[in-house]
Amino acid sequence: MSREQQRRNLPVWFEIPVSDMPRAIRFYEILFQSSLIRQNAGPMDLAVFPRRDEGGTTGCLARGEMLKPGSDGTVVYLNADPLLDQALERVRAAGGEVLVPRTELPDDIGCFALFRDCEGNRIGLHALA
Repeated sequence: MSREQQRRNLPVWFEIPVSDMPRAIRFYEILFQSSLIRQNAGPMDLAVFPRRDEGGTTGCLARGEMLKPGSDGTVVYLNADPLLDQALERVRAAGGEVLVPRTELPDDIGCFALFRDCEGNRIGLHALA
């Protein structure tokens, strides 16, 4: 299968809606212990997550008229490898709420957890270990 065929079914970008960009940036920078990159894209204010590897999927926090934070929509799972438990502790420290604690998945595909961020979004974490 060619790289183009593989890419066709993979997510290439995600946006996590926020209403208070500085607060959301603080939350996610504490959670991932990494700086986000501020950008503007037309009518949207963005804070982009850095890529972990060349060509990997990334996304951003996004504030704009058509974006509303909430817990009822699609769940984005962010990579917390290899320290999911420590990331969950930082969720609490940053003012978020753990909704589903670390849960082991079958067939050696890792573990996950769900949390509510400071904006009210339901977000997942995944780790292989």
